[in-house]
Amino acid sequence: MSVPRLAVTVDLVVLTVREQRLCALMWRRDRAPYDGTWSLPGGFIQLDEDLPVAASRLMAERAGLADVRIHLEQLATYGYPDRDPRQRVVSVAYLGLAPDLPASSRAQVLWTSVDELTTRDRAAFDHRRILCDGVERARAKLEYTSLAAAFCPPEFTVAELRRVYEIVWGTVLDPRNFHRKVTGADGFLVPTDRTTTRDGGRPARLYGRGAAEQLRPPMLRPPPERRAL
Repeated sequence: MSVPRLAVTVDLVVLTVREQRLCALMWRRDRAPYDGTWSLPGGFIQLDEDLPVAASRLMAERAGLADVRIHLEQLATYGYPDRDPRQRVVSVAYLGLAPDLPASSRAQVLWTSVDELTTRDRAAFDHRRILCDGVERARAKLEYTSLAAAFCPPEFTVAELRRVYEIVWGTVLDPRNFHRKVTGADGFLVPTDRTTTRDGGRPARLYGRGAAEQLRPPMLRPPPERRAL
């Protein structure tokens, strides 16, 4: 029995909040297959690499995010036979999250609104599906983990944190109810002795991310009929 030949790639779903929008890092392809379409940054793993090492290397080489502190976790594996027209390819996708990541110096690497990417007609391979899976993973994890703070600077206000939830979930949240929930969640926020007026109005207290990884109680998404369009 012959051993089937296949290749393994790593694809990166990198999300950040820029200009009040949830954005993903897009790679505009300039060669076949799918010339002229958008794709996720990624590439083939090397024979001497473990998957996390390959993800970190491609984050620097293809995403242009070397030496950037970023939350990175494995998302899913995609391996159905016809996903790449060149050969049999299995892809391991990683999800990366960080606040206001810098623009890339490469012209073909762009930050683009998630809403725009998920509605475009042409995408390379199965990258629209992978992107949608990554966005849903981020939205779901905001409910029961402290991951929302990964989109914030080291010190942030409750209003800035609420805006992250609103942008990622695509909904408007009640400020008082939100404040009560996040400040009441065990170990989610750590108050500092500093305030800021960057939100406008009266000085607002600055917080840091606490040690808790799981939110107790969780932050549940509003039902669909209450979400913003």
